[in-house]
Amino acid sequence: MIKNTALSHIHEKLGAKMLPFAGFNMPITYEGINAEHETVRKGVGVFDVSHMGEFLLSGENALALLQKVTSNDAATLTVGKAQYSCLPNLEGGIVDDLIIYMLQENNYLLVVNASNVEKDWNWISSFNTYGVDMKNLSDDYSLLAIQGPKAVEAMQALTTIDLAAIAYYHFEIGTFAGFNDVIISATGYTGSGGFEIYCKNDQVEAIWNNVFEAGAAFGIKPIGLAARDTLRLEMGFCLYGNDINDTTSPLEAGLGWITKFNKEFVNSENLKLQKENGVSKKLIAFEMQERAVPRHDYEIVDATGSIIGVVTSGTMSPSMNIGIGLGYVTVANSKIDSTVFIRIRKNDVPAKVVKLPFYKK
Repeated sequence: MIKNTALSHIHEKLGAKMLPFAGFNMPITYEGINAEHETVRKGVGVFDVSHMGEFLLSGENALALLQKVTSNDAATLTVGKAQYSCLPNLEGGIVDDLIIYMLQENNYLLVVNASNVEKDWNWISSFNTYGVDMKNLSDDYSLLAIQGPKAVEAMQALTTIDLAAIAYYHFEIGTFAGFNDVIISATGYTGSGGFEIYCKNDQVEAIWNNVFEAGAAFGIKPIGLAARDTLRLEMGFCLYGNDINDTTSPLEAGLGWITKFNKEFVNSENLKLQKENGVSKKLIAFEMQERAVPRHDYEIVDATGSIIGVVTSGTMSPSMNIGIGLGYVTVANSKIDSTVFIRIRKNDVPAKVVKLPFYKK
């Protein structure tokens, strides 16, 4: 049974190409990936990402539970601050990546990937021996990502909150587009600035309409999930199911910065050993040296043709007009500026290992 978001009918009316994604009927493109991508990089665009999951954890032991199940140090959060983190599993892999918002003392909002809502809920619940009150709000809330360098200017008319003053990975709760208690978060998955707006399902259509009215003078446009993927890949942001999954460790994925060993958490002992002993494979970023498009699951080989890894994400970068990708390779082949080869059909096409992000503003 495919679910609709509260805005699916609007996307259909706007002529979006709709496809099932994580169990939802979602807009993939409107006018084309490249045009939508450019709108976000240079102006302002709006994504309906209401398929994402939201959990509320509250009670005096909410932080203790978070510290147990997440890899980052949630104790550093203060009210109004958000944190990127992951849920390690017991085998060295990742259950999911997520964002944690500290709403109030002992009150946290967790935003998880749409395809993992049930899995994450069951996983966190299995460790809840702390009496933490857990609520799954996923079916009640909608999420709009208003992204791009013109987002602040375009949206300021809709709120008395000074949008320019909200620092990256911080948020405010207040009135937005005529509704109270809306979360306005300076987060997003595009690397072009902007906000994510959390509101109730029965509010989102009016908010969507007000957002487009306010943004009309700034050339605001609706953007599909295909451009969200090219935008995040240009920044080197990991996508769960592609670049991270149940078998990839946060250290292999270059997520050591969200893996804090000043506390004990699920599988922290083994991950600490992995850090001390070193990993055997590593997520690299690469740029094609010839005109070619790398794709998910293409083999990565060395100069002798030996398989050294696999592509996890790849595309033709709309901003740079070259093939770019992420993939896991053996550590010996992971050095910046070294050459690897992507096996495209039967051709081994050279690629250079580069430092992230691909897209430099």
